[in-house]
Amino acid sequence: MDITSAKCVINSISRFIHLVSCQTLKPMPLQKNCNTMVGVLRCLKPVLDNVVDCEIPLDDNLYKECEELDVHVNKAREFVEKWSPKMSRIHSVLQSGELLIKLQNTSLRICHTIDISPKLTSSASVLDNLQHHIQELQCLEKEPTTVYIEEVLRNQKEDTKLSYEHLREIIELLKLTSNQELLKESIAVEKERLNAEVNKTKGELDEFNQIVNLVCDLRDHVMKTKCPEVKSGVSVPTYFRCPLSLELMLDPVIVASGQTYERQSIQTWLDNGLNVCPKTHQRLTHTNLIPNYTVKAMITNWCEEKNVELPNNSKQSNSTQSSPPTDHLLHQDFDRVCSFGSSHSSNSNSKSSLQTGNAFEKQKGDNSSRVSSESNRCENGETEKFEQQSLVPSCSHSRKFGDFPTVPQEQFQSPGSKNSTVENEHKYNNNNNIVITSHSKDDARPASNSESDKLITTSHVSKLIEDLQSQSNETQAAAAEELRLLTKFNMENRIIVGQCGAIMHLLPLLYSEMKITQEHAVTAILNLSINEDNKTLIMEAGAIEPLIYVLKTGNNGAKENSAAALFSLSVPENNKAKIGRSGAIKALVELLASGTLRGKKDAATALFNLSIFHDNKARMVQAGAVKFLAMLLDPADGMVDKAVALLANLSTIPEGQVEIVREGGIPLLVELVESGSHRGKENAASILLQLSLHSRRFCTLVLQEGAVPPIVALSQFGTPRAKEKAQQLLSHFRSQRTEAPGRGKS
Repeated sequence: MDITSAKCVINSISRFIHLVSCQTLKPMPLQKNCNTMVGVLRCLKPVLDNVVDCEIPLDDNLYKECEELDVHVNKAREFVEKWSPKMSRIHSVLQSGELLIKLQNTSLRICHTIDISPKLTSSASVLDNLQHHIQELQCLEKEPTTVYIEEVLRNQKEDTKLSYEHLREIIELLKLTSNQELLKESIAVEKERLNAEVNKTKGELDEFNQIVNLVCDLRDHVMKTKCPEVKSGVSVPTYFRCPLSLELMLDPVIVASGQTYERQSIQTWLDNGLNVCPKTHQRLTHTNLIPNYTVKAMITNWCEEKNVELPNNSKQSNSTQSSPPTDHLLHQDFDRVCSFGSSHSSNSNSKSSLQTGNAFEKQKGDNSSRVSSESNRCENGETEKFEQQSLVPSCSHSRKFGDFPTVPQEQFQSPGSKNSTVENEHKYNNNNNIVITSHSKDDARPASNSESDKLITTSHVSKLIEDLQSQSNETQAAAAEELRLLTKFNMENRIIVGQCGAIMHLLPLLYSEMKITQEHAVTAILNLSINEDNKTLIMEAGAIEPLIYVLKTGNNGAKENSAAALFSLSVPENNKAKIGRSGAIKALVELLASGTLRGKKDAATALFNLSIFHDNKARMVQAGAVKFLAMLLDPADGMVDKAVALLANLSTIPEGQVEIVREGGIPLLVELVESGSHRGKENAASILLQLSLHSRRFCTLVLQEGAVPPIVALSQFGTPRAKEKAQQLLSHFRSQRTEAPGRGKS
C-alpha cells in the first residue's frame, strides 16, 4: 500500500484542528471534549508525519487504521460544523465524548502498529518519541460531564437508583441552572427526538428517549431542590409550579393529555412543532389550550393569603394575537415549480392578523405579495420559460475576478396542444425581489377565485393533522392533498398550517409506499417552504433526509418537487452548508442524470444555489455532476445555459477544472463561445479562463481547439462581461507565448 491514506488523514487532522481553533462551542464541557480531540490528534500528527517522511509503503493493517481514523476525523469535523446553540447540550456532549473515544482508540492502535513495525521505527529517537506520544494519548480523558451523563443513562437502563450528585453536577456544568435554560434544553431534546423518529433511526431514537427521560429527571431534581420564593420566606408550592418552566403558573392551561402548564411555556413548546406532552410524553391529539380556572382560583387565593402580588400581565387576552409578517419571498405557489427566484428581504410592510376563532383575516391592501396561480402539471410533459438572475452577487468566494454566472432566459415550447401550454416568467419588483407568475391556458380563473385560495382555520388544520396520522392510506392521502391545495396560493394559509405543527406530520408521509400520498406530502412541504418562518420549521423538523428519500424513490412529480423544495430551503445562507453535508447533492446529481427534463432543470437550479457555498462545489464534483453537465451542453437537451452556469461555478475549484477537462468539456465550451447564447458565451469564456489560468497544459488544450478566433470575436462583439473575460483570455494566451493552432486539428 502507498502512503496516500496517511497523507489524507494528516490533511483531515489539520483541517479539524484549524476548525476547532476558530470556533467556540458552548457549553464548556463540549468545548473541552473538542479541545481534547485536538489534543489526541496533535499527539498523533507527528507520528503520521514521520510515516510520510519515511516514504515506506503502509501494510494492510496500518492502511485500514488510517482510513478508519480519517472517517472519524471527518465525522468530528462535521459535528463541529453542524453544531448550533439551539441543539441539545446533553446530546452534543455525549456525541463529542463518543467521537473523542473513537479518535483516541484508533490513534492508539495506529501508534501500536507503528511501534511493532521495524521499517517505521528505524531509529532510537523515533522510537522514544513514539512511546512518549502513546503515553500522552493514554492520559487524555473525557470531560467529567460526559462521564456523569453516561453514568446516569446507565442507571436508567439498569433501573438502578439515580445519583443526585451526578444530576446536580450535570445541571451545574451544562449551565442549566436557570429554569429558562432548562426549558430550552427540554425543547431541543424533544425536537431532536422527533427528528430521529421521523428519520426512523432506531439507535438514535433509543438514545434520545433516554435523554428525554434524563431531562425529566433534571427538572424533577430542580423542582425538589430549588423552590422559587415570590416573597421573603414564602416558597411556591410544587403543585402551583409549571412542570415545564418550573415557575409559578400565572395563566394555567390544560393540554390534550390532561396536564396543566403555564400558557406561555407550553405555547413555546407547541410553537416549536412539538406534539407530545412534556410530562407524560403522550402524543397530543390537538393543540388547543383550555384555561384551568380551578388552578387559577387556587393560585389567586394562595397569593391573597400570602400577600403576594401577581404581575399585571398575568391575565392574557385570547381575543387577538399578532401573526408573523408576510413572507419575504414574493413567489408563485411552488406546487409545480419550474423556476425559482432570489430571496432578498422584502421591504413590504403588509401583515395579516389572527382574528377570534383563530382564522386569518384576508389581506385587502398591498397586492404586491399575492401569488397569481399554480403552474399546472400537464400530461404531455411540456416545458417552461425559465429565467434566473445571479443569486448571490456578494458572495466573494464563489468566483474569482468577480465572476458570478447568471442563468439566462430560455423559452421552450412543447410539442403538445395549445391547451397544455404553460408559460412561466420571472419579473423583478421595485425592491429587487423576483415575483414569479404563471399563466395556464386551461385554467383562466384568477387565483383569488380558486377553491384553494380559501382561508383556513386552526381547527380545520388540527382535523387534517389527525387525518395525516390515520391508519388509512386513503385518509392520509386526502389530508395531504387538501393541505397541498390550501397552501397552493394563499400565504396566510401557509403561515397557519406551519404554526399548527402540520410539518412534523407531513414529513413521515414522505416515506409512504403510496406514491400519490408521497407526492401530495412533498408538494405541501414545498408550498409551505415559501414562507420564511416555515423554512426554519421544516429544517428544524429534519426534512432533508425524507426529501432525499423522495428524490430516490418517488414518482417523477414527487422527485421534481423534492428538488424544488431543496432549492427553496437552500435560500438562507446557513442552510446551504447543512443541505450540502446531508447527502442531498448526490441525490440531486442522480436526478440531473436520469430525471425528466423538468426534474433535470429543478435539480440544476437547486445545485446552482447550493454551489454558492464553497464547500458544496467539491461535493458536487465528487458526486459526478460534471459528467452529466457536460452531456447537457448538447443543445438538443435544451439545458445548455443552465448547465454551463453551474459548470462556471464548479470551475472555480481545482477538482472541477480537472473533471471538466477529463469529461471532454473544452471542445464543447469553445463551440459554445462561438455559437451559444449571450449568457452561454459569457459563462463558457469564464470557464476557459479558469482552466487556462489553472494549468499550462489546459491552456494548450484550449488553444489546440482553435479557441482564439471565437475569443477574439467575443472580445469585440460580446456583452460587457463576455468582452472582459475574452480580453483576459487573450492576454493570458499572449503571456504564454504560445501560437494557437488552427481549428479542426487531426
